Amino acid sequence: MPRKGMRSCLYPSSKTSSYSISHHPSSPRSVPMTPRHTFSESTMEENVQIAQSIITKWDRDTSSYAKVTSLFLENRKEAKDFLKSVKDLQRAMHFYVSDNPNSEKLVRAQNLMQIAMKRLEKEFYQILSTNRDHLDPESVSGRSSHLSARSSTSDYEDDVEFEEEIQIANDSISEVEQASTLAMSDLKSIADCMISSGYGKECVKIYKIIRKSIVDEGLYRLGVERLSSSQIHKMDWEVLELKIKNWLNAARIAMKTLFSGERILCDHVFSASDSIRESCFSEISKEGAIHLFEFAEYVAKSKKSPVKMSRILDIYDTISNLWPEIESVFSLESTSVVRSQALSSLTKLGDAVRTMLSDFQSSIQKDSSKSLVSGGGIHPLTRYVMNYISLLADYSGIISDIVGEWSMPEQSPLPESYFESPNFDDSMTSTISVRLAWLILVLLCKLDGKADLYKDVSLSYLFLANNLQYVVAKVRTSNLRFLIGEDWILKHDAKVKQYASNYERMGWSKVFSSLPENPTAVISSEAVKDCLKRFNSAFEQVYRKQTSWVVTDEKLRDEIRVSISKKLEPAYRTFYDKCRVTLRGDKNIEVFVRFTPEDLGNHLSDMFYGTGVSGSLSSSHSSSSRSRGSRSV
Repeated sequence: MPRKGMRSCLYPSSKTSSYSISHHPSSPRSVPMTPRHTFSESTMEENVQIAQSIITKWDRDTSSYAKVTSLFLENRKEAKDFLKSVKDLQRAMHFYVSDNPNSEKLVRAQNLMQIAMKRLEKEFYQILSTNRDHLDPESVSGRSSHLSARSSTSDYEDDVEFEEEIQIANDSISEVEQASTLAMSDLKSIADCMISSGYGKECVKIYKIIRKSIVDEGLYRLGVERLSSSQIHKMDWEVLELKIKNWLNAARIAMKTLFSGERILCDHVFSASDSIRESCFSEISKEGAIHLFEFAEYVAKSKKSPVKMSRILDIYDTISNLWPEIESVFSLESTSVVRSQALSSLTKLGDAVRTMLSDFQSSIQKDSSKSLVSGGGIHPLTRYVMNYISLLADYSGIISDIVGEWSMPEQSPLPESYFESPNFDDSMTSTISVRLAWLILVLLCKLDGKADLYKDVSLSYLFLANNLQYVVAKVRTSNLRFLIGEDWILKHDAKVKQYASNYERMGWSKVFSSLPENPTAVISSEAVKDCLKRFNSAFEQVYRKQTSWVVTDEKLRDEIRVSISKKLEPAYRTFYDKCRVTLRGDKNIEVFVRFTPEDLGNHLSDMFYGTGVSGSLSSSHSSSSRSRGSRSV
């Protein structure tokens, strides 16, 4: 620093100079020296001489040894003495200013101070540069508890405390941690010394350049890219999803280690000055942190799509969980813009979630597809909606925070019969639970409409049974179970059974009615033949038609088969045995008695796979055996 600058630091106003000159004339004979004055002056001269000996030893311009050697690395005791000599030199300069601002002694002390500051500037740079690995933010944030809590004033002249701090570091932490702790201690001592000597700007400039490069490099290694909103908007979802996954990990590491470690280091090194500490951390970290959280806002503003819901909720959850760290690390006024950016991102993400939820409900209600699912199987809308609602259930806590009071429509488009679901107790169930149950009801209403598209009433009931069974299974095997509850599951399980019973009644009534009400009653052979004709025709018709139908859930499929079998096989077996007796001796008995009771069971076991059947049923027993064998392979 120029001499003029140094002088302005040492005596801030011209009044100080004039006061010193008028009370301390340059002629020593005008005012005789007091013993005390002589003692003070001699003490100051001794301080300057001691300072000169150690400072000139480490003068880079006059010593080849000093050029290639680090003071703090070579001799820590001498480094401590160097700092103490600077402190003593500073005291001497203040004395000379008050005694005689124009004295050669002050000029000499100023020159020494400049040499000392150049040396400390070099040492500060060397410690920062050579300890990049030891001072990485992750390491610093992980061992902040080992740092000594020093006051804002420098205490490097206290031999006992200085040595105790080093000893504590040596005893309690590893070799790598020792290097980090000692480097931080040295940086703090140098910063304290330079700031108190009026050379804070030089110290801060070095610190900002080196530490900002470390933060920027850390973000780069974490994969944090500086993408614009338009770039994200044009990005394919597969690419953007990968970047979001990387961002989720990067944001957690950046906040918990990179930025928090940098804040700890900055606060420690510049504890002597609040303004410098704030300025340094802000300049080093603010830009990178803003870019980090801007990404989240840009994603929220990109094209809304249901497939993006889980990732947007992940981003929202990550920022919400990191908010305590964001608030703590970026608590300074100069870094409030980072907090504002994080909050803005949360707001935009919340807006995006609300929009997608609204669009999702509308898409269910507006679905007008007339396409029929072959065999009455699971409708694509059922799979899509239930997978989506299951996803929402996984994020129920986050969604509750976002949507708040997610109110139900005042006028429902659903018929009154749909409100047979359990009444949710507001004191026990969250708003999100009620809302998710509502969305399922909207779906079930749509499925009712799609069931009406089937010309066969029994198939429409099978379609409803299949789809409701899928809905119930999805609720039972996901977090929806805990949100909607067992009561809902039990009631809708009963509804599935009701649909299956309606299917059975409508689909098999002709078969059941073709058999006599009392199979053991005495009837003529002609009546037996007529009854067999009706049964054969009805069973063949049902079998041929319904083998192309499907029941996707294995448990439901078995329950329907067992139910039909229990009603059909015992009655038919009794009638079959009677027919064999009644038509005994008839040459055409096999024309009328086409199915054995075992054949019925075999045919039933082939149904509800959606495979269909072709050709005659006369060899049904062997064909059904082959089909069962092929499925078991």
